[in-house]
Amino acid sequence: MIKTDKINTEKRNPNTTHIDKLRTLDMVTLMHKESRRAYDAIDDILPEVAKAVDKIAEGFENGGHLYYIGAGTSGRLGVLDASECPPTFGVDDTLVVGIIAGGDKALRKSSEGAEDSYDTGYDEIKKRGLSKHDVLVGIAASGRTPYVLGAMAAAKEAGATVCSVSSTPGSPIDQAADIKMSADTGPEVITGSTRLKSGTAQKLILNMLSTCAMIKTGRVYENLMICVRPTNDKLKARCANITAEILDIEPEKAYDLLSECDFDIKEVIKKYKK
Repeated sequence: MIKTDKINTEKRNPNTTHIDKLRTLDMVTLMHKESRRAYDAIDDILPEVAKAVDKIAEGFENGGHLYYIGAGTSGRLGVLDASECPPTFGVDDTLVVGIIAGGDKALRKSSEGAEDSYDTGYDEIKKRGLSKHDVLVGIAASGRTPYVLGAMAAAKEAGATVCSVSSTPGSPIDQAADIKMSADTGPEVITGSTRLKSGTAQKLILNMLSTCAMIKTGRVYENLMICVRPTNDKLKARCANITAEILDIEPEKAYDLLSECDFDIKEVIKKYKK
């Protein structure tokens, strides 16, 4: 039996032992108050997040990729962040890759037992042929998921930069990482339910990693998405609004210019920005 009583995310939260007795408004107020811990905990690790961003951006500029790997909630959050990069930043879907223990079916249905295999995680990364320009981010609230540890070992053997994201500073994945991003979010509102504060902190960190790396590699102008993929009417309208803002013209005019350039904002800017 694995001993979990020393793991932050598995401890009981003394502030919420009475949550089942509260009125609904008090219940959600308490949850909201506890959630702030996720934000505050990230303050202490921002220098490490910045280091990871720089490594990811450097990798992108040299043909590298960003890999997220995790199990359960951690894996789902990695896949979510990766899947948002192509439409937001116009990148190929192989640039940022999310991998979850148990495969894509685990996105919708629990496959928690898949996280127990070190060898499966190792083999998953080994077969992908990582290089020194790649970055792998192992995500695990407890910091000790065997599947993630196996993946990190394979990435390190390949010469890739290995990062950890957890809620348990000093955990095994921290010890295996080149860059450690462990936000100490403390015990969960519901004991062991790491989709709560821990999951919130993970999402905030992953948002920073991908977004800031994309900014640093020229996929954002000021604070505007200039590489957004216009795959539906709403996104075409967004492209027009962005272009209109940059060129200081009416959105209707911007739409016409985009229509002539296959809705490539960067191409329109190059042709018409004075």
